Amino acid sequence: MINRKLIAAAATGLFGMMVAQSAFALSDNIKTLEHMGSTGASLDIETVPQDPDRAAAIRKTLQKVKLPSGFSIDLYAIVPDARHMAIGRNAGVVFAGTRKTKAWAVTDRDKDRVADEVKRFAPSVDLKVPNGMCFSRDGMLYLIEHNRVLVFPAAEFFYESPDVAIGVVTEQLVPESEESFNHGARTCTIGPDDKLYITIGQPYNVPPKDKMALYNKVGLAGIIRMNQDGTEREVYARGVRNSVGQAWDPKTDELWFTDNQVDGMGDDIPPGEVNHATEKGQNFGFPYFGGGHVRTEQYKDEEPPADVVFPQVETIAHAADLGMTFYDGKMFPEQYRGGIFSAQHGSWNRTTPVGARIMFTPIKDDGTAGEMRSFASGWLTEDTGEYLGRPVDVKQYLDGSLLVSDDTTGAIYRISYTGE
Repeated sequence: MINRKLIAAAATGLFGMMVAQSAFALSDNIKTLEHMGSTGASLDIETVPQDPDRAAAIRKTLQKVKLPSGFSIDLYAIVPDARHMAIGRNAGVVFAGTRKTKAWAVTDRDKDRVADEVKRFAPSVDLKVPNGMCFSRDGMLYLIEHNRVLVFPAAEFFYESPDVAIGVVTEQLVPESEESFNHGARTCTIGPDDKLYITIGQPYNVPPKDKMALYNKVGLAGIIRMNQDGTEREVYARGVRNSVGQAWDPKTDELWFTDNQVDGMGDDIPPGEVNHATEKGQNFGFPYFGGGHVRTEQYKDEEPPADVVFPQVETIAHAADLGMTFYDGKMFPEQYRGGIFSAQHGSWNRTTPVGARIMFTPIKDDGTAGEMRSFASGWLTEDTGEYLGRPVDVKQYLDGSLLVSDDTTGAIYRISYTGE
């Protein structure tokens, strides 16, 4: 495990000499990078051409996107397989994960709000499903893989090189027996308590009963938290089928998260969820409930926990609600401040496809959710059911605009407000 106090020493070259060795076997490159050594990786880092013809085609699609009056959307960058994002506070570098083997660093060098460079982040490190990205308040970039957590001190400085300062937080998020290609995209946030929060889906549509004791123990079908050095891991929330989005309300310091619900029950049930966690130890109902108040067939005869926390928002079934963010910027009108922007990736098995849009949920004065409504739509062609794009994550940029990732198009968009 790494020691939090030692991470800051990376910039002065002391990190590698002082960091404790992981209890698990590390790749040779990570061992080298932990000691601030050079791996010999090529300085010619893979970049993504911002091809004008490709950019023009994406912008043509964006002309179909419907937004409230005064808002506009444009292409920010071509980013293959772009999933969850983290935005640096110093230079505004956008780090984007994927569900494959690469992560990207996206840089707007001339500050015209269109990226000039997209290049591979940490190319000398082998990654597996590096979906989740989040920054600590002091500039540490956490990357959540399928079954490992890495930290990159001073990521906005070291990202220019193929070799980056690195630490291993944990080499095992879930038991090896529970590794699966299904529901393996993790997300992360740093809570007001400076702990690292990670969503961990479980590999089944509905898990068998003999798995639940293990899952409840390790945090599968839940949200875990730990210190930023990986110590004091604990289960924060249970009964969460497959959350792929979380955010903290800056007014209340409370966690909200999306949750994708059970398939195979029909087009219109069960609903998706936006949940509100107010304290450690709450149970959000899965697998007793498949979504909202809809019971699963497999657990219909089981007594659910008496204190199940039902969702604040029940969303349209199978729309696949993913990334989310609270808006506290100043660019958008007052009515959006303090509310939640979230991405609906779109259904994969619904007879009539739904989703592929950005939603907005206002938060009332009492801290509960108002009615969710569509904010940006048009990526789903109504007459053919074809997806022109599938939003994954939404994050507030430094200037108060919104960035939206799309893993189908392979792009990041920027939504801004001028009032014109």
